[in-house]
Amino acid sequence: MGRTNPTFRDRIRRLEDEWQPFRRGLRRADQPYFDQCFDDAVAHAAAGGQQNPVDPWQALLLSIVIEQQRRIDALETELAGTQSDSAE
Repeated sequence: MGRTNPTFRDRIRRLEDEWQPFRRGLRRADQPYFDQCFDDAVAHAAAGGQQNPVDPWQALLLSIVIEQQRRIDALETELAGTQSDSAE
């Protein structure tokens, strides 16, 4: 007997497929950002699967926010290092 519930990763990819018309409507320059958001969600699929939400949107969005915060922190650290180097 097979799985009765799709994995969280499968649910994310299904949502991504459903939103392809939206992606095609984006400017070509913005389409990679759309793709990156879903890639970020897949990167946290284990946590989303642990939560096993009825509606995957909340876990998907929180995964995206976590990855964006990670990038912001890295940029702030890099900027702080650059500013301290120029102060010397």
